[in-house]
Amino acid sequence: MSKSEGSSNRRDFLKTLAGLTAGLMVPYRGLSWTGTAGHRDRLGDKLPLRKLGNTGEKVTMLGLGGYHIGWTDEKQAQATIEAALEGGVRFFDNAESYSDGLSEKRYGQYLIPKYRDDIFLMTKTYSTDATTARKHLEGSLQRFGTDVIDLWQVHSLQTPDDVDQRMENEVLDVIAEAKKSGKVRYVGFTGHRNPYAHARMLEKTGTDFFDTCQFPINIVDAAARESFIETLMQRLMDRNMGVLAMKTLADGRFFSKKVQNDEVVWDTNNPLVPGQVTIEEALSFAWSLPISVLITGAENPQLIREKVGMARRFEKLGEKERSALVERIAARSDKDKVEYYKDV
Repeated sequence: MSKSEGSSNRRDFLKTLAGLTAGLMVPYRGLSWTGTAGHRDRLGDKLPLRKLGNTGEKVTMLGLGGYHIGWTDEKQAQATIEAALEGGVRFFDNAESYSDGLSEKRYGQYLIPKYRDDIFLMTKTYSTDATTARKHLEGSLQRFGTDVIDLWQVHSLQTPDDVDQRMENEVLDVIAEAKKSGKVRYVGFTGHRNPYAHARMLEKTGTDFFDTCQFPINIVDAAARESFIETLMQRLMDRNMGVLAMKTLADGRFFSKKVQNDEVVWDTNNPLVPGQVTIEEALSFAWSLPISVLITGAENPQLIREKVGMARRFEKLGEKERSALVERIAARSDKDKVEYYKDV
């Protein structure tokens, strides 16, 4: 396939996907799907809502990631959670492995006691065998201090063989048991290394087994030869599954430098932001696709407030705008280094 043919196919594919986005938005009193006002609860104005696949749930288009809540300090963690709630975020992500359970404990301390009935709570398990999966579930419930988790996901699929092994080790049996028992309401799976691991999971399970799927959705992935978006999105839409977007800024690799716990983990003199795209363009690109929620990491209140502002200002990018962003990134020879977490 020539370069021009590849670009044309990419544009057509993204156009098809973007056309499905409006169907996920939840209107309010006749507002169009781009409307940002009207959804309220006892805490105030919620962010615009989107449908979560075929679950019947309506979730805020922006969710707070739990990973950063574990590695920031206690004061900042509490302030970030409260800023998210104040900004209208009602979707909260976590995983039992984040900071050895500290992220879940902080939700259990600062989020669950006052706000459990107001939020949609998700966590994940890295387990590769049934015994560990059951242990992780009970640990998560205990750390959160809740009887029910809204969404529990098989976390970080690595390869198709990894999927096969987890199934052989009866991890999915535990997932089904947890849902049947009422300890979890919905189930899903995640991963960022290999889109064919996700494809294998879909091939191996019935159309009504999983409710959600989480994976990297960003401009670089859309420009990549081995793309999660291109490999999975249409299959997930065919199953009416909720799509959870992560790594929309490629785990900080869109910037010139990333520092975590005072350690520099990424440093470049040729960043995507501000060199090629803006943060708002990057998020708007993801929101213009048929995703239910964009999960963002934030270790301080200012970061989540910035993303809240972008969510409230969001207007769907047009076909030309989306294609221009992707083609701009596709021309970069170093784009594979940005999504360092992939192994395909």
